Amino acid sequence: MAVKVTPLCLLYWLLISTWWLMVSTSGMVLIPLTHSLSKTQFTTPHHLLKTTSTRSATRFRHHLHHRHKQVSVPLSPGSDYTLSFALGSPSSPTISLYLDTGSDLVWLPCSPFECILCESKTPPLSPPLNLSSSATAVPCKSSACSAAHSSLHSSDLCAIARCPLDSIEMSACNSFPCPPFYYAYGDGSLIGRLYKDSLTLPNSLSVQNFTFGCSHTTLGEPVGVAGFGFGRLSLPAQLSSVSPQLGNRFSYCLVSHSFDSNRVRRPSPLILGRYEDKEKQFGNELVEFVYTAMLSNPKHPYFYSVGLEGISVGKRNIPAPENLKRVDRRGSGGMVVDSGTTFTMLPASLYDSVVTEFDHRVSRFYKRANTVEESTGLSPCYFYNEVVAGKVPAITLHFAGNGSSVVLPRKNYFYEFVDGGDGVREKRNVGCLMLMNGGDEEELRGGPGATLGNYQQQGFEVVYDLEKRKVGFARRKCSSLWGSLKN
Repeated sequence: MAVKVTPLCLLYWLLISTWWLMVSTSGMVLIPLTHSLSKTQFTTPHHLLKTTSTRSATRFRHHLHHRHKQVSVPLSPGSDYTLSFALGSPSSPTISLYLDTGSDLVWLPCSPFECILCESKTPPLSPPLNLSSSATAVPCKSSACSAAHSSLHSSDLCAIARCPLDSIEMSACNSFPCPPFYYAYGDGSLIGRLYKDSLTLPNSLSVQNFTFGCSHTTLGEPVGVAGFGFGRLSLPAQLSSVSPQLGNRFSYCLVSHSFDSNRVRRPSPLILGRYEDKEKQFGNELVEFVYTAMLSNPKHPYFYSVGLEGISVGKRNIPAPENLKRVDRRGSGGMVVDSGTTFTMLPASLYDSVVTEFDHRVSRFYKRANTVEESTGLSPCYFYNEVVAGKVPAITLHFAGNGSSVVLPRKNYFYEFVDGGDGVREKRNVGCLMLMNGGDEEELRGGPGATLGNYQQQGFEVVYDLEKRKVGFARRKCSSLWGSLKN
């Protein structure tokens, strides 16, 4: 049988060949992450910190108390990183979504779109998606449909979709779409449907039959999420079906900002794939990664959990409770490395020990700012005239594994700002510890024991090696890394 080769077919294969050449030669795809920081959303630093600390706590506790599979809690402006891509043809308008390593589904608002109780939320980052003519509904019998419905059997899903019994028995329900799914959040929820279409990332990387959720109605959630967690519907998992080299490893390097929008003009690089030849010496920058093994979580399989052995405050090492070193059969324990939570959350016993040691050292030089603690949700806070090296102790995270310790820069855990000066209160410098109390161990049962927030990840390249099941950290100049990799 003769096959007619049209110019369109030739163009298609040329594009595919060009893309595979790009993958094989560079071994990576670079995507810009944009920080959603906006000064107009907050009237004072106190307002910003209170909102962000509240949302961090809400997200963390939501992970504990929701027993079904869920996506993450998108945080308030000033906390999140977004990426953009196109669905349908490459010339389609780009869509901006929150990056989230704590969930495994890509979903977005679709036209017509209604967001209930969104008056106080950040405006949508892009217009709601108009499904293209190439978009198709995911069938009820597909594994993707089952994944979106917490692994409910396809026969049950097809019955819900009103596929006749004889068709269910003969696996002939292709024309019946996957039923709508419901996802709950810490302070919102959505109903969506699954579709497939072509996805185009920067660098013209195209993924055919990409599965995504399309929501016409949400409660308190105007912006969609790009899930990067474990799971077959996550963006890396779907990339790996096209190119394991790209989908089995990704990293990001979050530009240090200290909530200053002027510092995030350069994008934070999101890197899909490998560039091992550049890991030891990158230009004039010596790069040394510290790795720790990922822990399997049977109840929350989409989390990137690691073991935390302890935290040092200055030279004093404070051991972590046993539940942070491993994850048990009920899904309790471990520390989740999370791009979507702002501040690091610790169990009460470890948090109290860290704060006690920190305050013992700092309160000798600076007075506690109790009123600021009440208005920001952070503690301890201190008034100071000038921070002198040595008066604010170093904080080091000791992850499981030999030599797997990460020393945090001071700006990653001690936030400095100006209080007062408004005609009511005296203008004074304030510094606050940027770690939070996540609750006692009894409250934490059935979920993560701690979360490593994105604020503490600033200035590090964080690598998620899904093939070798490990997470790596390396100090980097993230603001210049984008330009170095792009060139």
